[in-house]
Amino acid sequence: MLADYSIGLGLRRGLLDAIEAAPAGDFDFLECAPENWIHVGGALGARFKALAARYPITLHGLSLSLGGSLPLDETLLSDIAAFMQRFDIHHYSEHLSYSADDGHLYDLMPLSFDAETVAHVARRIDQVQQRLGRRIAVENISYYAAPWQQMPEIDFIHAVLDAADCDLLLDVNNVFVNAINHGYVAGDFLAALPSRRVVGYHVAGHFDEADDLKIDTHGSAVKEAVWQLLADAYALHGVKPTLLERDFNYPPYAELQAELARIRQIQGRPEMIAGIAA
Repeated sequence: MLADYSIGLGLRRGLLDAIEAAPAGDFDFLECAPENWIHVGGALGARFKALAARYPITLHGLSLSLGGSLPLDETLLSDIAAFMQRFDIHHYSEHLSYSADDGHLYDLMPLSFDAETVAHVARRIDQVQQRLGRRIAVENISYYAAPWQQMPEIDFIHAVLDAADCDLLLDVNNVFVNAINHGYVAGDFLAALPSRRVVGYHVAGHFDEADDLKIDTHGSAVKEAVWQLLADAYALHGVKPTLLERDFNYPPYAELQAELARIRQIQGRPEMIAGIAA
């Protein structure tokens, strides 16, 4: 299991060289999308295996489409289960969304916030948990339209977590983006989330399209307002494993290193802060 005061970095092929060369202590675990690594062999597979021997790996799925209407992809689910066993992986999360409709959509689409969708998603989460033999976490997504909304997003999240008896991977940047785009107070949304369900956090950068429109990109540095929101989340729900996401437009590793150190500083573990200062 990951320690609460741990920080992680998303394992992306574009960052592979930097991750392999990173000094010990920069991060404590790596997170990857299993779909991008399950069937990878050869030299790239060997590099993954070497990293898995050095760091705990967590999985953040992209393609199970928990809210979709198509049957769950049993082949993918079996592959994920085997992958977790092979590399001794204990943490799996997915997005509270759907991503397939007569084929993969290559995007994370928002769900209807209604009781029928709650029941549907909860059944599918239970199916995944039964197959993997463990609780999973679902992540709150960013979205730009909320069709057929019969309840507030916060009530929908509560209902899914309770009906499925699963955990929450809290993406702080997504809360910030949605709060701006949909006109609510990010701090109020954070405070309304169930602390007992929060098992981890994501932070990432976004694009400022306009004062009232933010685009979740994972392609830039984390904004100051999101750092503050992460500190607020820690105060409300406690320090938990926290992952820095960067999906493209990779900067020099020193910039990511500084952001990882910022997480460590906000977490406030005295001996870690002392190490950073030294």
